Amino acid sequence: MEIRTIKDALRATVIEGEDGLDAAVEHIYASDLMSDVLAFGKPNSILLTGLATQQAVISAHMAEFKCVVFIRGKKTKDGSQKFARDHQLVLLSTDLDMYDACVRVDSVGRRETSPAPERTSAERSEDTLLSHEFFIEGSDFGKAGMASTEVKSILKTIGLDPKLVRRVGISTYEGEMNVVMHAKKAKVYLTITPKLIEVVIDDEGKGIPDVNLAMEKGFSTATEEQRAMGFGAGMGLPNIKNNTDEMELTSEVGQGTRLRMRFYI
Repeated sequence: MEIRTIKDALRATVIEGEDGLDAAVEHIYASDLMSDVLAFGKPNSILLTGLATQQAVISAHMAEFKCVVFIRGKKTKDGSQKFARDHQLVLLSTDLDMYDACVRVDSVGRRETSPAPERTSAERSEDTLLSHEFFIEGSDFGKAGMASTEVKSILKTIGLDPKLVRRVGISTYEGEMNVVMHAKKAKVYLTITPKLIEVVIDDEGKGIPDVNLAMEKGFSTATEEQRAMGFGAGMGLPNIKNNTDEMELTSEVGQGTRLRMRFYI
């Protein structure tokens, strides 16, 4: 489809590249992680991003994208416009958030493509509406809870049921605090499909010698200092289990722990 079609669907304004709106694109890629754009982006694509920086524009150029759309009304304030002009990139800005922008682009794409064979509900449920990655630093109590707050904010923006958002927020926060108290660092992967929210916390740390014991209420390896801050009562993992629809906990001593949480919409 043409960039102009995407612009109209998103009600976007042109920052740079008015004469490039008739160019055809093949893919849409939504991400705030430029390393992912460079690793997984395909040529002749449009990038949807909340990062209104020159690095985002340069990353799009390196990945051979044709257009960058800044969401939430963001506009660049650095040298991005000149860079885009020099390298024939179109820059747009839309007031929509990432989720709504993706939905609108998807609906346009479906209208422009030939009807595909009807898929089963199970197959439809695996369509990824949104995915995001966060980072947690161990022992950094000053920033503890920031990843969980971002996850909760995304779910609230989408407009999901408040009770579901609360369950996901509590579970993610409990998992994040375990990382801060016991691991070196971790990545948090958030994936949302039409029927499922999945949060995976993959940490690097000392691991859990006995997962079954760790799941028991009241069991804790927290230090006295951590207990003094109100954490380490041994209710974190049981609380996660109570709030999730599915929970998987795997760990290897000396390597780290993976916590997978699933919530049905």
